[in-house]
Amino acid sequence: MPLFADWLLRHSVVMCLLLHSLVLMTFCFHHAATTCSKRCYCSESETGGKTVRCSNLQLTEIPEDIPNDTRRVYLDFNLFTTIPANAFAALTHLVELDLSHNELSLLEPGAFRGLGSSLQLLDLSSNKLINFNPDAFEGLRARANLTNNPWHCDCNLQMALPRVDLEPVSLAGIVCQTSYPEEIGVVGRAFLLEPDIDLCVVMKRTTDVAMLVVMFGWFTMVISYLVYYVRANQEDARRHLEYLKSLPSRQGKSEESSTISTVV
Repeated sequence: MPLFADWLLRHSVVMCLLLHSLVLMTFCFHHAATTCSKRCYCSESETGGKTVRCSNLQLTEIPEDIPNDTRRVYLDFNLFTTIPANAFAALTHLVELDLSHNELSLLEPGAFRGLGSSLQLLDLSSNKLINFNPDAFEGLRARANLTNNPWHCDCNLQMALPRVDLEPVSLAGIVCQTSYPEEIGVVGRAFLLEPDIDLCVVMKRTTDVAMLVVMFGWFTMVISYLVYYVRANQEDARRHLEYLKSLPSRQGKSEESSTISTVV
C-alpha cells in the first residue's frame, strides 16, 4: 500500500507539471496572438475586430509583433522606404492596410503575399513609388489607393497593368508624372483613362526596324550564296565544255593514226 501511494504521488506530480506546462504554453501563444504591438495603440470591437495604429511613429521597418488576429493596421506617416517580401504574411485576417504618407519607393515581389483572400482596402497614396511592380500585388484583389505618387509611365507599365487582379478603379490612381516616350502626351493624366495611348509604340518600331535589319542580312546572305553558286557552276560548265570540245580532235587524230598504220 505505501508503494502504491508513493507511485501515485510521483505520477501526480508529473501530471501536474505537464498540465502546468501546457497551460503556460497556451497562455504564451494566446498572449503573442492577442497583445498589442510595441509602441502602437490597439483597440478592439465586437464588430470591427482588432485595430493596430502605428501612425506617425517615425518607423523605418514594418513591426514584426503585430498580433495575428489584427483586422486593421494603420502605418501611415512613417519613414518606410521598402516593403519586403512576406511583410504581412502572418496577418491572414487583415482587411485594411494603410501605408500612406511614407517614403516608399520599392515594393518587393510578394510584398503583400498572404493577404489575397482577406484584404479589402490598401492605401499606398502619397509615397515615392515610380515603377509599378505587378509581382508585389500577386493574388491581391483589394481596392488600392495609388494616388499622389510620381509614377513613370512607359511600355513596362502598360504591359504590367493587365497582370494584376486589383479592382480596376484602383489603377485609375496611377497618374503619370513622367513618361517614355515624352512626346506621347500622357504626363499629368491617369493612364488607365487614356485607352488610345500606346506607350509601346517606340518598342514596336524598334522591333520592326530590327526585324528589317535581320531580314536584309538574311537576304544579303542568300544573294551572296546564289552568286557564288552561279559563278562556281559557270566555271565548272566552262571546263566541261572545253573538255567536250577537245574530244572530236582527239578522235580524229586517233583515226588518222589508225589509217597510217594500216597503209604501212
